[in-house]
Amino acid sequence: MRRIVCTEYGAPETLRVVEEATPHPSAGEVLIENHAAGVSFVDSLIVQGGYQVKPPLPFTPGNCFVGTVSAVGEGVDDALVGQRVAGVVAGIGGAYSTHVITTADGITLVPAAVSSELAAASIESYLTVVFGVTHRVSIAEGDDVVVLGAGGGIGLAVVDMARSLGARVVAVASTEEKRALAVQTGAAVAIGYEDLKDRIREETGDGADIVFDPVGGPAAESALRALATGGRHCVIGFASGDIPRLPANIVLLRNRSVIGIDWGDWSREEGGPAGNAALLKDLFARIAAGDLRPPEPTVADLDDAGRILTQISERRAVGKYVLTTS
Repeated sequence: MRRIVCTEYGAPETLRVVEEATPHPSAGEVLIENHAAGVSFVDSLIVQGGYQVKPPLPFTPGNCFVGTVSAVGEGVDDALVGQRVAGVVAGIGGAYSTHVITTADGITLVPAAVSSELAAASIESYLTVVFGVTHRVSIAEGDDVVVLGAGGGIGLAVVDMARSLGARVVAVASTEEKRALAVQTGAAVAIGYEDLKDRIREETGDGADIVFDPVGGPAAESALRALATGGRHCVIGFASGDIPRLPANIVLLRNRSVIGIDWGDWSREEGGPAGNAALLKDLFARIAAGDLRPPEPTVADLDDAGRILTQISERRAVGKYVLTTS
């Protein structure tokens, strides 16, 4: 097997490819011949040592995979062999590889209507959003939903989900290219970050019902101040690298709420492999039915992991990327 290895925290260009013997699954596990691995901003943070959870060195990045079951361990149904499945690795890292070992209860069959590349690209960003709308916040038809960072993977997934639930989406992104992609994905309008509070109010009237914020930084407070009465500000991450200090008085005024959406923590501490598998089943059913329409990802070879993660960390990437092994 071949896999990408991070031997020191730092620039993604230091990642290297190693070849070694293919492992065998233990009891309760399956061996996946990997077709595609999803790539995310979190992956770039982990490689650079900037994520809140640091895997011990050396490690293989990547959390999401789609591939074919090639072997099963003791206690696992042999009928899984040959099936195309998707999943999230246990712990952190391991998917940037030609083969992945994972627990059998954490995989889900991928419908024939969904390509391996699209499935892999959708897992991390869309599972965050599926978790968010099923466990943390409700989107009602007609809601005005503002999405910060709408040109990235998480932002585009929120745009798509909110559109599918009947919301009117105001996308916020830094470039014309990213704004165009957000509109293509389902946003009613896309704006930049200049005069953000006023622009949101112009587009929503009395203010936003929900803000989804994977960005942080100064934009977070501007968006919070643009919430309507009873509005909800959903914190997903801090892609800007700046964790904001949101003023509590603005939350108090007009009975606003700040809600954290941390799928990763839920996945590790509560949901576990079976919880992720259930979310994946929900996600793929929505995609196969046409309710969700993820944009096609940019496909790169596994050996290009360092280059792709560099683009993502420097915020030059648009949309989602996947690494393929063939």
